[in-house]
Amino acid sequence: MTSPSGGSDDDGSPDAAPEEPGVLVCARCGARADAPQPTWTCSVENGVRQYICDACSRENLRAIEGRLDSAWW
Repeated sequence: MTSPSGGSDDDGSPDAAPEEPGVLVCARCGARADAPQPTWTCSVENGVRQYICDACSRENLRAIEGRLDSAWW
């Protein structure tokens, strides 16, 4: 995977939420954490780094698993 020119994860788009140093905010529910959480998910979408809390990650995973054919189980 390659980074956009400039090598930054932040594309400077105006819809990106301003970040407070050391505070993570869930991109789905808005939950906040004061420090990195090992159970949170991090993804880069359209060049913007997003964090998803463990509750939202579990909910999304259950939705994905629910759509799998029984042969996958």
